[in-house]
Order: sequence, then C-alpha cells, then structure tokens
Amino acid sequence: MKAYNSLVAILFMLLISCSTSTNQSSAVDKKIDSLLREMTLEEKLGQLNLPSAGQFTTGQAQSSDIAKKIEQGLVGGLFNIKSVKAIREMQEIAVEKSRLKIPLLFGMDVIHGYESVFPIPLGLSCSWDMELIEKTARIAAQEASADGINWTFSPMVDLSRDARWGRISEGSGEDTYLGSAIAQAMVRGYQGDDLTANNTIMSCVKHYALYGAAEAGRDYNTTDMSRHRIYNEYFPPYKAAVDAGVGSIMASFNEIDGIPATANKWLLTDVLRKEWGFDGFVVSDYTGVSEMVDHGYGDLKTVSGKALAAGLDMDMVSEGLVGTLAKSLKEGKVTEAQIDAACRRILKAKFDLGLFDDPYRYCNEERARTEIFTAENRAFARSVAAQSFVLLKNQNNILPLQKKGTIALVGPLADAANNMTGTWSVAARFSESISVLEGLKKAVGDKARIVYAKGSNLHEDASIEERATMFGKSLNRDSRYAQVIRDEAVRIARNADVIVAAVGESAEMSGESSSRVNIDIPQLQRDLLNALLETGKPVVLVLFTGRPLTLTWENENIPAILNVWFGGSEAGDAIADVLFGDVNPSGKLTTTFPQHVGQLPMYYAHKNTGRPITEGQWFQKFRTNYLDVSNDPVYPFGYGLSYTTFSYANLSLDKTELAAGGSIKVSVIVTNTGSREGAEVVQLYVRDLVGSVTRPVKELKGFKKVMLKPGESRAVTFTLTESDLSFYRADLTFGAEPGKFHVFVGGNSHDVLQGEFELK
Repeated sequence: MKAYNSLVAILFMLLISCSTSTNQSSAVDKKIDSLLREMTLEEKLGQLNLPSAGQFTTGQAQSSDIAKKIEQGLVGGLFNIKSVKAIREMQEIAVEKSRLKIPLLFGMDVIHGYESVFPIPLGLSCSWDMELIEKTARIAAQEASADGINWTFSPMVDLSRDARWGRISEGSGEDTYLGSAIAQAMVRGYQGDDLTANNTIMSCVKHYALYGAAEAGRDYNTTDMSRHRIYNEYFPPYKAAVDAGVGSIMASFNEIDGIPATANKWLLTDVLRKEWGFDGFVVSDYTGVSEMVDHGYGDLKTVSGKALAAGLDMDMVSEGLVGTLAKSLKEGKVTEAQIDAACRRILKAKFDLGLFDDPYRYCNEERARTEIFTAENRAFARSVAAQSFVLLKNQNNILPLQKKGTIALVGPLADAANNMTGTWSVAARFSESISVLEGLKKAVGDKARIVYAKGSNLHEDASIEERATMFGKSLNRDSRYAQVIRDEAVRIARNADVIVAAVGESAEMSGESSSRVNIDIPQLQRDLLNALLETGKPVVLVLFTGRPLTLTWENENIPAILNVWFGGSEAGDAIADVLFGDVNPSGKLTTTFPQHVGQLPMYYAHKNTGRPITEGQWFQKFRTNYLDVSNDPVYPFGYGLSYTTFSYANLSLDKTELAAGGSIKVSVIVTNTGSREGAEVVQLYVRDLVGSVTRPVKELKGFKKVMLKPGESRAVTFTLTESDLSFYRADLTFGAEPGKFHVFVGGNSHDVLQGEFELK
C-alpha cells in the first residue's frame, strides 16, 4: 500500500509539473501573440536580423549605425561584443529607446571555453569523458554569461573523416555514436536545467548539415551523398542535440542535393521540424544568405525569400531578410504567416532566456569581476588538457621524463603562448596563456636545467606561415637562414640529456578556411627533427595539431610522440604534468591518422567492398588496395598509449541469442599489467554481418573509462539492446534486422577480442 501511495504521489507531482509547464508555455504564447499584433512588418523583419557589431569601447555603441537600427527596431540580436558595459549599452537602446522595447540576443563563438580556454574540441573529444566535457561547457557558459553573453554558436557536431578539412579541429572526430554523446553533453553543459538562470546560455548546434563532408576537404565546398548515408552516419549528432533540447540550430554553408542548406526546405523543415520535432529557431551562418547568390541560386531578394520559405528564421550579417522580404511579401513570394512564424521563434527564445523579465540579467559587473578566468577554472582547464593528450609512441619508456639534468626544449611551438589556445579562442587572454617553455621551467624549478632554441620557423614558405598565424598568433618569424637557426638548436641539444621538440601546426593552421592538401609536418620542422636525432640524444616529439597528420616518418624514427593538440590557456603546465609523469596520459584518438593524404577520407567504420583485401596483406591484385601504400592507418581510431599497460581477456556474453525487446550483456576482464595507476577507455564495437543494406565492418556502440591500480583487474560490462543494433534501411525506416552479429571489445578499434551472437 505504501508503494502504491508513493506511486500516486509521484504521478500527481508529474501531473502538476506538466500542467505548470503547459500553463507557462501557454502564457508565453499569449504574450508573443499580443506582441506580434502590435509589431509593424518592419519590426517583425528586424527580429530576423543578426548583424555583427564588432567590438565597441564604452561610449562608441551609442553613436554607431547599429545603434540607430536597434532604436528603429531593425535588429534582433548582435554578436562579437565582449564586456558587460558594451553589451548593457546596446541592450539599453533596445529596451529604452525602441518603440516596443524588445530585448536583444547577444551571441559569441564560445567554442571551447571563454577566457578559461579548454582544449580544442577535437582534443577534448579524446578524453572520452562525457562528465568532464559537460563541465567544460558549464564553465564556459558561466564565464560567458558573466560577461553579458547569452547565446553561443556551439557545439559544432559535424562528422568529419577528411583531415584536409581545417574545421575537423572544431568537431569531435569521425564517429557517429561518440559524436552524438558529446553533442548532448555540450548542450546540457551550456543550457543547464534552466535557461532563465543568469549563468546558463542558449546553445546553437552547427553546422546543419553535412558540413564536415565537404568535397576535397576544401572548406565551404559542396557535399552530396545518399539519404541512407545521411541518416545513418551524418544526421545522428544533430538529432542528438535536438533531443537534448538545444535552443537553436545554425544552417551550414554547403549545398545538399543541389540546394544550399540555408534555403533547403527538406533539411530545415521536413527533417528538422516535422521528423525531429525541433521547436527552436534556425540562424544562418555568417553571410550564409547572401552567399547563395554565388551558389547560383538567385539574387539577394530571391534567395532571402527562399530561405524564409524553407524554414530559416534569422539572417546573420547578410541583411537579406530585413532588406528584401517586405518587397517579396508584396509580390506574393513569401507570406505574412511565414514571417510571423520566424519572428515568433526569435521572440520565444528571448522569453526562454528570461530577457523580457529582466533584459539586464546577464549584465552584472560583479560577476564579470569574480567569475571569469578564476584560479579554480584555470586549474580545471589544466586537468582537462592533460586528459586530452594522446601518447602515440613511447619506445623504451623514454617518458615520463625525470626532473634532473639538462633538458633541451626546441621548436617553433616551444615558446608560443599565443598559440596554446588553438583556433576559435576569441575571448582568450593570450598574454596569460602558459607556453611549453614556461610550463617546463615551473615544473622542474631548480631540480633541472631547461635550455631553449627555436630551431626552425613554422614553414619554409613565409607566406604560408603568415596565413597560418593570424589573429594575433604570430610566431615572430626568424629572418636568419634555416641552417643557422637549426644549428643553434643542435648545439644546445648536444649538451643536453634529453630533447623535447615542440613542433607541428600553429593554432590557425587548422580551423575555418585552413584546409591543407599536404598534412605532413612541414618539411622545415622535419629537417629539425632529423638533425636532433643525429645528435644521438633521446628525442620526445610534443606534437601540436588541429587535425590528423601523416606521421609515417615520425612514427618510424622518433622514439616518443605525445600529441597535445592545442590544450588551451593552461597548455604549458598540462604538458609538463604529462611529460614528467605527474599525470598519466589516457587520451584516445577520435579520428584515424592516415599514412598518406591519398588515403583520405579514412575512417574505421567503412563498408566492405565485394573484393576486400585479406587482413594483414598489403597488396593483392584485383582487390581494394593501393600499389604504393597499405590500407592501414598509422594510428587507428580509439588508439592511445599510457605509462602503464593493459591487457584484455575472457570476453564473454551472457547469452548467444538476443530476443526482440531483450538485452545481452558483454563482459571483458581488463587488467593493469604495468607499474603505474592509469585510466583505460574500454571500447565496444559491433558488426551486423548481413543486412537489407550493407553495414560497416565495425560500429562503436559503447565505451567506459576505468581507472586501475597496478595489477588490478576489473570486469567491464556493456549492455546491448535491439535499439543499439538498429539502423535506417533503404526506405529510411528505422529498426534492427534478425541475424548474426560480431561483437568486439578492446583498447582501440583494431586490437580487439571478438564474440558472436544472434538477434532473433
């Protein structure tokens, strides 16, 4: 009876909660209805307008052209403004000088932290830790909201399998399952449980859709693929973000089926709203509306009308909607109902953020002074960075280093604090970022001697280096001959006990508009590495990169390689933590590292051909392979070493047949066989052997990160259900099909134990 009463009480509370939520929603709808009735057509179109404000100093905002537009009700939001004072000035104009006093949205690219910068998203994903990733977004939201911002253009959930594409650095890698989990963690972190709280911000998932599959890896380029592939591989992370309650979506630059995403009705309405039930608003990317003119889709008036009709609600920068829709309405090209629907969604976002109740809720100068770039946040950023690093090679256990003797630190990234935060770190305090040189010196104190030389410029071509060091991230190119710079480094290296070479890409060598056809470490830096090896001293490569690089030569010749991506504002300290063993590296790759750029796109979850190559073979005539390079990567998806070692044994399934609606438990014994405590990411993959459409050779379906003491063994168990085996079939219905499945468990996608079961 007690249990029954408890159940009744729970149901009653849920009923009240649902009723309250419905009433609140109804009340907001009535307020929006009332407001829409008062608005002129120009004011409605103004809500759809998102110009870039640039950065004002105090007092400039009031006299700007944008201020005049705000006063006239022709602006719905602004982005690229930083600081409570500047944002408050603009908000005051909106709510005190405009006719209807509608507050503004304030957005910013808060991509991987605000002023306390975390690793670039690709690096962050290598932690495989959803709780940690969610907390980075939570801290980013807290800091950004303390500085007046209430909307972030993040997370980027674009799946990418082509390392030539620079923006692979901004996403979570190549895998659908992992990318979906990270998308939800980021949305939860930004938005929290209550968007009206002044320390949460609205998330905007981007870029919808398929942006990461740009042809030739060239940014903004066309994408074209089957609906079957779209639904199974590329759509899931976007849908996961929608399921997590993301408040806004950003349309991508690329076209799909010959129609730019910004005006693609199938994408923005049929799938996003009708299939997935998304009820937030859709914003274009920067000048995404006007760019459709160059796509060959019409003049600005035409493409603006098409975008609105397709389901776009807000126009970033182009001012096509605010500038042309009134004329299109008169011509019958758009309807007032379409304009009202878009305006309603923008207004609802502002109600959801609590801006109508208090437009200055994000303008608290005390919060700005006390909650940004705090010691606590920086300490967490340091910890996160260390957990994102991936140990790629450690021959003869060169690492961890000892804090003694002489350590030679060389390389163009060794003393480059302004590059540590990586790309898309627009709010970073570059001057307070920690370089590798500073981090190592602090770590050793007076126990060891650190000697430094630059060793080489970033690239032999000065123009390429200039393009790769933009936005205040110059590496101060050395004008001396390359041999002179290199010889200087070799001289100090000869007298050292060990050499640490900080080389790779600069921060802006990956990211937006940073595609590369050659993804080697620049030859000038390879020449430096080769010269350092010739000293006979042990060399540790500290690799900076925003993408998978082709490291065939490095893997064959350098004894130890630690991939540190771009670790954020505390990168230098975190790198020292791992190099000296204060932190045991545990990162695992979330994207495959190819042998050669010609293998791209490359990913573990590929399909078999009708002529697969025999495993372990390099070349077989009339099989799917290359003449000059094997099909293998240098490092597979999921790969990463530790300062300890792990073994896998006794893979077991609690049953060999899985009934519809049931579950099956997959267990493995993982043992720390080394001498240090360490964390291991245990990964589970499945393969559907026969399907109505062909299925990948492996698909990630579970992972767990476990910490084990030396000698400790633990049973790690996963549960698979019919849902885990489901996919979109040829007719785009979703479900699982009876048949045999292989299941794999291991420390990466290649080195696995295998079992089998059947779905009945």
